[in-house]
Amino acid sequence: MANGPGFGGIAARTLSALVLVFATYNPERVSYFHWALAPLRTGEATGGPASLKFLAGLALLGGWGIFLNATRRSIGLGGALLVLALCGGLVWLLIDVGIVSATSARGISYVVLVCTALLLAVGMSWSHLSRRLSGQVDMDATD
Repeated sequence: MANGPGFGGIAARTLSALVLVFATYNPERVSYFHWALAPLRTGEATGGPASLKFLAGLALLGGWGIFLNATRRSIGLGGALLVLALCGGLVWLLIDVGIVSATSARGISYVVLVCTALLLAVGMSWSHLSRRLSGQVDMDATD
């Protein structure tokens, strides 16, 4: 893959970001948050040993660390703000054309979660896309 990941690699990064985001939290209440964290607040018992919840939490934390670090390094704060602005415009458009209701917390939650995953996917893929578009290679400064 000398020329970068191609469409398949970008799709895999996007799918990975979607899995990470929706495994952490989703409005259907089938997520790490609802399985391991929310019961701590209410005191109710949920299935699974605490050690499994701990390991799953560490795996999610590691995934977030990888995605956020790659996003920070590849697009920076300015790029992240631009992607978030584009996602905000997408939310506005979806509300304007009636695909998502502004009063639907569930619908807005889904759009925000997808936008978060897209931000992470852009961050993971940006260096490859930029190299293909501009012909310039991004390099990290090392001391």
